[in-house]
Amino acid sequence: MTSTAPACLDFDPATRRVRLDPHDDRFVQDPYGAYTYLHAVAPTFFWEDYGLWCFGGYDAVNRLLRDRRLGRERPGGYLSIAAGGGREHLANFDAIEANSMLELEPPVHTRLRTLVNRAFVSRQVERLRPRIEALAHELIDGFEAKGSIDLLPAFAAPLPITVIAEMLGVPVAMGPQLLDWSHRMVAMYMHGRTRQTEERADRAARDFAAFLRGYVAERRRAPGDDLLSLLIAAHEGSQKLSEDELVTSAILLLNAGHEATVHQAGNAIRSILLQGGDPRRFFLTAEAAEKTVEECLRFDAPLHMFTRYAYGETDVGDGVTMKAGDQVALLLGMANNDPKAFARPRTFDPERPDQNNVSFGAGIHFCIGAPLARIELQAALKVLFDRLPGLRLAETPRYADAYHFHGLERLVVEW
Repeated sequence: MTSTAPACLDFDPATRRVRLDPHDDRFVQDPYGAYTYLHAVAPTFFWEDYGLWCFGGYDAVNRLLRDRRLGRERPGGYLSIAAGGGREHLANFDAIEANSMLELEPPVHTRLRTLVNRAFVSRQVERLRPRIEALAHELIDGFEAKGSIDLLPAFAAPLPITVIAEMLGVPVAMGPQLLDWSHRMVAMYMHGRTRQTEERADRAARDFAAFLRGYVAERRRAPGDDLLSLLIAAHEGSQKLSEDELVTSAILLLNAGHEATVHQAGNAIRSILLQGGDPRRFFLTAEAAEKTVEECLRFDAPLHMFTRYAYGETDVGDGVTMKAGDQVALLLGMANNDPKAFARPRTFDPERPDQNNVSFGAGIHFCIGAPLARIELQAALKVLFDRLPGLRLAETPRYADAYHFHGLERLVVEW
């Protein structure tokens, strides 16, 4: 553990205030140096660039993710954000977000999650493993003869978007368009967004919703064995998803179903290749594959910050009291590298006995797609390294300037 602050970070020990530009390339390329320093001096700190108190200790993050005094839903409801005006250019985006289970709390969240989860689980995601393996083989067949490739567009991105498109029953050929809409929408969650970012996100939300409404109408006329049909049919007593809720849930599943998985696949391949030796050793058995994927999730997670609102005056611990409506940031990537929770946190060790990462969150907002993401990573990475055991980095991978997401810009490899 180091007590020397990284050059990109300025820390005032008297106030626990930190100045750390999330766009500083030194931080973008290695946030873990800053996290290591902060674990030593102030695992709870006020990040001036965000204007938020941040918790990075594993126990605190795990506790606060489950604390029902805090929640994702904006006090007064999501659309209260538009009450003051000035967001007319985000009407389509806000209409989608207002029905997102990710932005809601019980009882509405409970109803939505129960209905969506029932449809999602009914597909029995473990049964998708052979399809994921076959798809991984198909993708590798397409580039194996080249000897070198950027694995992000060639492998990491098309695999999860194809899986979720097939599950929902929308055309796989729409994959590139779905990715474009998704990228434009998730850009709304990043630090320092611009008016142009907002307008692009709103157009994407409008077009994405219109596209899905067409398929919803089709499935109402002729239901199939796909997730969209199951979402239409899902009910709990007399409760069903409204059309707006259904469209938002499908967009959430599409966006979440590939954005984080693409980042995690790229990060995982990088982490494994940096270990040297034969990468197949990490996937010799199903148990080894599971442990390796869990360590990849801990070691270099795809999502580093998740925020919560306080619903009243709340003592959140470590000397921090929040007023109603205040936000707090929970730093998942930092928590996963807490030396009080994980021995030698910056050592990649799939056999570690202290594996218990928070990359999928915790509590009622635990990632609904976690089982699918885990299976996709286990199956796809095993096929990749079995097929290309001589895989090696052709250039140093660079991370994209997109905090709080954490993923690579390129992953150029050769074999």
